[in-house]
Amino acid sequence: MTRSFSPPSTSYPNANTLAPRRIWCTLIFTFTLLACAFGQSTETFPPPGQPAKSGTPGQFELIGSSLVSAQQIFLGTEDKVFFVDKVENNPAQINGHPAWASEWATGPNTQRPMDGLTNAFCAGGNVLGNGTWLNIGGNQAVTYGGEPAESQHGGGAYDDPDGRRSLLTPCDDGNCDWTLARDLTTNRWYPTVETLEDGHIIILGGCNDGGYVNDARQTNPTYEFFPSRGRPITSPILVNTLPANLYPLTWLLPSGRLLIQSNWATVLLDYKKNREYALPDIPDAVRTYPASAGTIMLPLTPANNWTATILFCGGSNLQPEQWVANWNIPEFKASTSCVSISPDVSKRYIKDDPLPEGRSMANLIFLPTGQVLCINGARTGTAGYGNQSFAIGQSYADNPVFTPTIYDPNAPAGQRWNRDGLGSSNVPRLYHSSAVLLPDGSVFVSGSNPNSDVNVGKGIKYPTEYRTERFYPLYYNERRPQPVGLLKQIGYGGDSFNVHLSADDLFGDVGNVKNATVALVRTGFSTHAMNMGQRYLQLESTYTGYPNGSAVLHVSQLPPNPAIFAPGPAMLHVVVKGVPSVGLMVMLGNGQLGEQEIRAIGDLPESAILAEGDEGVSESQNGNGAVGRGWDWKGWVWVALLGAVSLSGSW
Repeated sequence: MTRSFSPPSTSYPNANTLAPRRIWCTLIFTFTLLACAFGQSTETFPPPGQPAKSGTPGQFELIGSSLVSAQQIFLGTEDKVFFVDKVENNPAQINGHPAWASEWATGPNTQRPMDGLTNAFCAGGNVLGNGTWLNIGGNQAVTYGGEPAESQHGGGAYDDPDGRRSLLTPCDDGNCDWTLARDLTTNRWYPTVETLEDGHIIILGGCNDGGYVNDARQTNPTYEFFPSRGRPITSPILVNTLPANLYPLTWLLPSGRLLIQSNWATVLLDYKKNREYALPDIPDAVRTYPASAGTIMLPLTPANNWTATILFCGGSNLQPEQWVANWNIPEFKASTSCVSISPDVSKRYIKDDPLPEGRSMANLIFLPTGQVLCINGARTGTAGYGNQSFAIGQSYADNPVFTPTIYDPNAPAGQRWNRDGLGSSNVPRLYHSSAVLLPDGSVFVSGSNPNSDVNVGKGIKYPTEYRTERFYPLYYNERRPQPVGLLKQIGYGGDSFNVHLSADDLFGDVGNVKNATVALVRTGFSTHAMNMGQRYLQLESTYTGYPNGSAVLHVSQLPPNPAIFAPGPAMLHVVVKGVPSVGLMVMLGNGQLGEQEIRAIGDLPESAILAEGDEGVSESQNGNGAVGRGWDWKGWVWVALLGAVSLSGSW
């Protein structure tokens, strides 16, 4: 078939017809580019730098004294750790009464007191899907020595109303403060708080008046939601697991159900249908408060298909009749047992490598590498305090564990715990100690206060502790990767994105990209040997390595299931050769409460290490260009304006 061809016309428009056409072309071109800007691009961070401070790997550093004791702490921004204490006679003052909340800026190492408003003694907490932190429940109003106040509505020595709901939207300018939300429907002392797949929160359990353990007179064996969905719902497992059913250990699972472990019992809760399904009892030891085992959901990774496995380590194998405060509790040895369960795929508990020593009140803290730091706690006794003759001062625990140890979930059985190269702290961290991962990969450690009110001075073995430390993992002083192209917001499914790593980021060996990972860490709300909401997820990725030693990681966004990792803020790290980049705080999901947008997963190219002359190797792909870096909208606006100028010929 012969295609006919006509030569172009030699008749051209005159100047009067050309100008309007040029203007229309300019406008169409400009708005087309702007549409690309808002429809296709995603805003990215500047490359993270190096840690702002130095530290000795494997060691603790005393960094100062907190304004309040760290019964509860959480990382609210990349720079700020927020403290919540019980109401007590802390030296720091605010608004005419002792402070029981504060903010610690980790960069300049400065602090400010905050007004905690109500008595958050043994409250729970977690982060909503919009980034606001919720502090739930707590004790009645008290006066000196922790005794009940005459009024539960403020006034008195400490001016502290009864515990209820408080909200904080963290900031870096020092202008954010706690505000009161609507009261709970019932009193909850020692509740557990877990974020759900829509960014709302479920609140479980607790009691009315407190004590060493719970009892039938005061128990609150129910759950409810924030924002409220109506009256509380009775939970059979919480009804049936007295007296050690406080702070029930709870995790949202990828199936959308909740695992609840309380005393010896375990169930799956379908909170949408209000039905519980019994699982086998946990072996070896009680893990809930006051046995207070270390607990954590192990990393969710492409290799395990983002299957949830929960690890329980330590606690106490006290029997029901032993949960009374009339015998020598501080002498009772803590358990060394570690067990795990993957409840979405198996009902069975599996025994894991035991702890190097028995431990109660251990904090299990994720490192950006996916390893787990076990820190704080005691070899003997349990959480709690009192004035009995057997107490150590007032402490129900003794024999602190000063040396941390690290659990590697990828190590062979029998080799998962290791403390090679790890030094010891000089500060006993017992009841009311807390710990949280910082963006630079160090761990912030504070608290310990087995006392009814502030108790300091000579001769006190376990005082109210204000000394605060950082623990520096072994990678700390290594040169950190400085990846380019990390997204500020990550969705559930959607297009993949590219992360550029230089030859320096890869430690001079492009082959290191083969094991490089991109990880999200939610550091959690730390209190009572738990970090509520703590979670670790590795994003799926492939790679392309280039002859100049640089590489690109091609990274998927989150799996299209918000129950795997609930919406809200999290730290984003790139890990190369066991060394993490400094973390950046990203928003997961749409930053709002409610149903999250689910999109199809973007395709990833096959992994490859290219050589000179291979197809696809170019200057831009050799690490010198901006391919795949993900421009933000401002860059596209400039391109659009420049294009408009070039077409129109003038401004």
